[in-house]
Amino acid sequence: MVTLETYHATGTDYIVVDTDEDVVSRRSFAREFCDPDDGLAHPDEDRTGAEGVLFLSLEPECSPPRVIMTVVKPDGNVAEMSGNGARIAAAWANDRLGADVLMIDTMAGTRRATVEDDYVTVEMGDPVFGPGAVPVDGSEPFVEQHVGEFSLTAVNTGIPHAVAFVDDVDDVDLDAAGPDICHAPAFPEGVNLTVAARRDQPTVDVDGSAGAVVAAFDQRTYEADGREAVCSCTGATAVAAAARKLGIIGQNDRVAVHPPGGRLDVRIPDGNARLGGPVSRKFAGRVADGSPGD
Repeated sequence: MVTLETYHATGTDYIVVDTDEDVVSRRSFAREFCDPDDGLAHPDEDRTGAEGVLFLSLEPECSPPRVIMTVVKPDGNVAEMSGNGARIAAAWANDRLGADVLMIDTMAGTRRATVEDDYVTVEMGDPVFGPGAVPVDGSEPFVEQHVGEFSLTAVNTGIPHAVAFVDDVDDVDLDAAGPDICHAPAFPEGVNLTVAARRDQPTVDVDGSAGAVVAAFDQRTYEADGREAVCSCTGATAVAAAARKLGIIGQNDRVAVHPPGGRLDVRIPDGNARLGGPVSRKFAGRVADGSPGD
């Protein structure tokens, strides 16, 4: 039997498993228990499934305490970084230790996280526009260049994104445009396509997040693996980074980004992006790990 918990963050749910638990195969476990038709993320609701499994190892003796995070997606593949996953890892550690500052070790690097009640902010790293970081087919940063119908700005925020600012994100047929953009010759290793539209109305502030919001954007992200994300934290960070690069917002402005799953707050005060939003623990339980090893 394996003890697990589920946490919710901005429209997405993750299963959390302590690495002390005896899991035969992480890949098989994720494929079994994140199944959208028969998963465990919503035991008391109509919908099931999860965005992935976070395998977490806590090192409380460190100062600040550290969490080693491995993200396994529903298809069994490992993701280098998940902003919501890192925020959930911080909330999970806070539930155990009460520490409000934590370091989250990810495959994309170590990220500092802070917890204030149910609001968790995590460092997302330095957005990089360099052509080798995305990468792009060329020797210069890919800024406001046209691919198909879109003017794109490419940036790596832990995962590479090609950002397009449009009038209305709901007018974009991502299922039609996404595959062609994500695997265009301009992006030899693929990118996620993120579209964003600025909101006209001011955004209500969120407790626990520092600084006034100066702009708000709607966001949708089509991932290179062929699906639209309910919430892409790297995409939200890419929206803020691209907006700053293009002069749409100022260098230290805080923006609210609204993917379909909810709201995220992003600031890039010193090059190191900070992303914040609420996190909640949903339930804990035990399951039989009957999946075969790989």
